[in-house]
Amino acid sequence: MRAYTTGVCFLALLLVLNVVNGDNPYRFYTWKITYGDIYPLGVKQQGILINGQFPGPTIDCVTNDNLIISVYNYLNEPFLLSWNGLQQRRNSWQDGMYGTTCPIPPGKNFTYALQAKDQIGTYFYFPSLGLHKAAGGYGSIKVYSRPQIPVPFPPPSGDYVVLAGDWFKRSHRQLKYFLDGGHNLPFPDGLIINGRGWNGYTFSVDQGKTYRFRISNVGLATSINFRIQGHTMKLVEVEGSHTVQNTYTSLDIHLGQSYSVLVTANQPAKDYYVVVSSRFTSKVLTTTAILHYRNSFTKVSGYPPAGPTTQIDWSLNQARSIGRNLTASGPRPNPQGSYHYGLIKPARTIILANSAPYINGKLRYAVNSVSYLSPDTPLKLADYFNIGGVFSVGSMPDRPSYGNGYLATSVMHADYRSFVEIVFQNWENSIQSWHIDGYSFFVVGMDGGQWTQASRSSYNLKDTVARCTVQVYPKSWTAIYMALDNVGMWNIRSEDWARQYLGQQFYMRVYTSSKSWRDELPIPRNALLCGRARGHRTRPL
Repeated sequence: MRAYTTGVCFLALLLVLNVVNGDNPYRFYTWKITYGDIYPLGVKQQGILINGQFPGPTIDCVTNDNLIISVYNYLNEPFLLSWNGLQQRRNSWQDGMYGTTCPIPPGKNFTYALQAKDQIGTYFYFPSLGLHKAAGGYGSIKVYSRPQIPVPFPPPSGDYVVLAGDWFKRSHRQLKYFLDGGHNLPFPDGLIINGRGWNGYTFSVDQGKTYRFRISNVGLATSINFRIQGHTMKLVEVEGSHTVQNTYTSLDIHLGQSYSVLVTANQPAKDYYVVVSSRFTSKVLTTTAILHYRNSFTKVSGYPPAGPTTQIDWSLNQARSIGRNLTASGPRPNPQGSYHYGLIKPARTIILANSAPYINGKLRYAVNSVSYLSPDTPLKLADYFNIGGVFSVGSMPDRPSYGNGYLATSVMHADYRSFVEIVFQNWENSIQSWHIDGYSFFVVGMDGGQWTQASRSSYNLKDTVARCTVQVYPKSWTAIYMALDNVGMWNIRSEDWARQYLGQQFYMRVYTSSKSWRDELPIPRNALLCGRARGHRTRPL
């Protein structure tokens, strides 16, 4: 197979991709996906590498940059990448979930054409098929502000990525076997930081200087707590929102979430523990990296600092303390708070309740009693080509029925430019984490018990953050406001990957009858076609 590089003719590539954003810079990437030996917990495992790396390369870009990522699949099975938080404006074709995009077959190539449209912040990419995420294949995405947009803190002396999460010594195929057999995943074997276990990774700093740490929870099943021995952290950004710059000694980061903090190296010159520990687990898992002062000759010793000992109340209070910096510009030169979300009356309230039913004798996970059944054809292609029998709009109810669980290819209808309220209701004893592709939403409230209309009296309608992933505490609810300003077929899912794999997800079809490219980009000419979409033409009519 011939691997084309970034020397491919620029004009020809744009014509193939059917993308023209000439006013904004282009960044080209060529990624080779392979298997390779990795040792995250000291045991040799087969990992998924990108250009021989685990974790994969970091994407560094600026607001509105165009990202042309040519992915060559050298695995012996299909492969698909998704972009956790990098919104694809008007372009769910590139979302990288199976409901929107065909997998890349073994030995084949697909070129993603993405744009960091009107975004800043910290995100990550990951393999979205099956349990590939348990084998690696993930990496960080850093979207910087344009030079003319002021950032509400001085430029840091360094910008570090922290990709942390749980890890299993079993292969992704073994873990998939557990789930296919109707069982949950076993307890994780440990935690890792940037692909390595205990003291396996080092962050080097100069005394007196300040550094940005971008922390993402890329695990499969576990909330984590992050802290640095002897140092405080100033929170500055959450998934694209500049925040009120509160100072914390530790931060809870739930599945799929990303945070940016500033850390000043203002302690005596020696090495310190960077600690990640599990939260809301019966057994506390802990791993460490090293914060190394360059003028230090003293290694770490003793025990790393312990995390919070209290559970839900501590974490809930911390979550409520995170506010949006209303005086800071976002990706555009205007204050983030100029969008007055709290003054808009939602046109619709959607309540989503998670559950864990047994269906046909096997464990499944569900939303409003519907456990998602993956079809043979991506929903986006079936919708575009008018292929019947793949899904039915309205097969996802917007209220829980509390009936028995059942299987369906669940799709919810939504109107373009509507403004909705979504309530995540969790009646289980475990913490949940929810992600919505293609969108950033306002987290207006969270509390224990059952949500009612009276719960709105406690909403933050002034300065809550906008983000793409939110936690729901055990026996609790979380409410969000969301402007449906992005046409397409978008995945709403649990970030607990066993739950996602076993049905706790669905798709929202944000629809307009308009055929204007202003509202939605046409199907890419290089789109892969699979299932019942094979043989159709991709050239837009």
